[in-house]
Amino acid sequence: MAGIEDIIGNFSILDDWDDRYRYLIELGRELPPLAQDAHNDANKVQGCASQVWLDTTVRPNSAGGPVLTFAGDSDAHIVRGLIAILFAVYSDKTAKHILATDAVKLFEEMGLREHLTPQRSNGFRSMVERIRSDARAALVAPV
Repeated sequence: MAGIEDIIGNFSILDDWDDRYRYLIELGRELPPLAQDAHNDANKVQGCASQVWLDTTVRPNSAGGPVLTFAGDSDAHIVRGLIAILFAVYSDKTAKHILATDAVKLFEEMGLREHLTPQRSNGFRSMVERIRSDARAALVAPV
């Protein structure tokens, strides 16, 4: 999967929003499949118009604190692309890094907010809050 710098760079060279939507969809297609048993109520993100599942794995890391890895899926192609962007920002990062990184600001800087429906923008924020909530929980969990 592409890193966030690559995604931002690719996004910026695409002038047409139809091309950007296609790129988002392509990013979503590159997501590894989410295990069928992870499509459950515990992983379902509330506040999204589409169905979205985020599965979080936390592993201890003595140097920088817990590291979170995410897997996810959605029934909407563009939303899968948004999940891929979030994973490029947050997956395999420490909980402290996750809490210090503003993906909503990045989302706005990429121009996504004004080019997606309000429901998709709200869903994106719901996914970010879910990831941040998991990071906060990882910081207070016993090791």
